[in-house]
Amino acid sequence: MRELVDEFLYYLVVERGLAENTLASYNSDLQQFLQYLESSKIKSFRDVNHGLLVAYLVKMQREGRAPATICQHMAAIRALYQFLLRERLVDNDPTVNLESPRQAKKLPQVLTLEEVERLLSQPRVDTPAGLRDKAMLELLYATGLRVSELIALNVDQVNLEGEFVRCLGKGAKERVVPMGQMACFYVRTYIENGRGKLIKKKAETALFVNQHGRRLSRQGCWKIIKGYARAANLNKEITPHTLRHSFATHLLENGADLRAVQELLGHADIGTTQIYTHLTRKKVREVYDRTHPRA
Repeated sequence: MRELVDEFLYYLVVERGLAENTLASYNSDLQQFLQYLESSKIKSFRDVNHGLLVAYLVKMQREGRAPATICQHMAAIRALYQFLLRERLVDNDPTVNLESPRQAKKLPQVLTLEEVERLLSQPRVDTPAGLRDKAMLELLYATGLRVSELIALNVDQVNLEGEFVRCLGKGAKERVVPMGQMACFYVRTYIENGRGKLIKKKAETALFVNQHGRRLSRQGCWKIIKGYARAANLNKEITPHTLRHSFATHLLENGADLRAVQELLGHADIGTTQIYTHLTRKKVREVYDRTHPRA
């Protein structure tokens, strides 16, 4: 069974082009599933039935796993069985009609314009690292890139004259995103005055590098953002996606078309983008209640 899981993960890399973080998540979930099967004396995926999967789901609930975590586990198992069925390695799919726990839709945390300004004003631009951080924050808010997309950027993917970046999103899909004059100014300043002092090898292609001159990691970028959020006294739960959520919400609040925002964010399904409309409706209601004389 472990060999079949390895084949499935290889398929996800080669055929589906899944991102490294997503692949790691699938691997972790399926390794836990394998441990459960082994403890249940199951020696083949053919022997797994609907009842066994329900028992696994109940086990995770009793362990206090969050509904989102359980849904993620079940999604990995469903994808595995779709692969096994397609390759004729099993005769049926026991995940059919298996209901995952319902998740309460959690609205993403967003910053106000004033909070964005406070966060973006924190880096000191008189040092190479400060210039890098300023360029990173400005670029994140200007483009709505995922942090994983940001750190994957190479210098040649940034077009300073055209003021846009080319990035690879989920499923290795490329998209072009405009970045605006302010972000363009700081990215150019960082490239001209900061990056050269941080890199150790001229052959380095990464746009954003760490103190060792190598490509900045997702964890490194997240740590930097958290540090500036504390310095700005932002009393909100800041995540790697906070600037992305703020980017989308502020665009919609100012009249941007939902389809355009979907394309900018790189969402395959517009339903994913629609969560931001709930935030803008909430904002409209607050403004109405505060300003209408008969509210």
